[in-house]
Amino acid sequence: MKPVIALDAMGGDRAPAEIVAGGVRAAAELDVNILLVGRPDALAPHLPNGVAPPGVEVLAASEVIAMDDEPATAVRTKKDSSLVRCARAVKEGRAHAMVGAGNTGATMAAALLGMGRIRGVHRPAIAVPLPVFGMDRAQLLIDGGATVDPQPGWLVEWAMLGREYARVRLGVAEPTVGLLSNGEEPGKGDALRKAAAPLLSEVKGWVGNVEGRDLLRQSADVILTDGFTGNVALKTVEGALAGLAGLVFGVLDEPAFASVADALKLRMLEAAAPLLPDSTGGALLLGVNGVCVISHGASSATAIVNAVRVARDCVAAGVIVSRALPPAMLGTIEMVSLSFTGVASLPR
Repeated sequence: MKPVIALDAMGGDRAPAEIVAGGVRAAAELDVNILLVGRPDALAPHLPNGVAPPGVEVLAASEVIAMDDEPATAVRTKKDSSLVRCARAVKEGRAHAMVGAGNTGATMAAALLGMGRIRGVHRPAIAVPLPVFGMDRAQLLIDGGATVDPQPGWLVEWAMLGREYARVRLGVAEPTVGLLSNGEEPGKGDALRKAAAPLLSEVKGWVGNVEGRDLLRQSADVILTDGFTGNVALKTVEGALAGLAGLVFGVLDEPAFASVADALKLRMLEAAAPLLPDSTGGALLLGVNGVCVISHGASSATAIVNAVRVARDCVAAGVIVSRALPPAMLGTIEMVSLSFTGVASLPR
């Protein structure tokens, strides 16, 4: 049976046009069924001939949670919003996973309300895959923005979840774990990092503190931080890469490089493809009892296809966390374990 992915068609800066286009493409390319959730009158103009094609179904939702809505309030009051209906579809078994490119906080709140937390996890975290220069696999930045002010013990929970996710999604047999700080030396950092480091030192794979320069290069497979710092770091990396690309392409437009510019640009675009946010597609929300993939707010149709790919692979892998380890692990912190089965061989 094909997995069914519920897609919030009204969420994101480019909704509904790009979201609908991505959902239609995903149904055709990825061997999945897509449940497009949103206002039928808004979705119809973007469907082929105004009709949902094979593999795509429209689920009506009369309300929309805006990017600037207060997340918890919006989820509680807009019960017929596309985002809440997506989470409900997963909870009720109508869909196997959900994908949203809208309000990140509201997506997390809807997933928590609809799916619940995994026992032993206090707060969810976003596991953002970052490309690593010179390697064919990514590293995970956790948290990418779900929990901006965590307690030290929560980072330990995220480390355990992140290691298992890296093992399955990134193919790393023994993932390493680092803590993003302002210095590699033990004891560096603010109060959160100073309190979290001793707890994290008991986690398998711990390598100590890492710095911002260790992002996008071979350092730790899982890099932990609070959601505020993680989101700033993520967007700084995106901005720096975009600025560098603009600089390089600007130089290639100079007359001196006219004879080789087109070939160099093509090669650079090919090499840079893994670095583009659209190639990543989406990040898994760790800690909820179901599969929720959060995509970039400015997601294009291609980004949505790749976000659905992440959701599909997580469903195939059995990325549903349902069992807790003994609470005696690491003092009084109740740790959790992911029950993965390995990613199935699926068409790419």
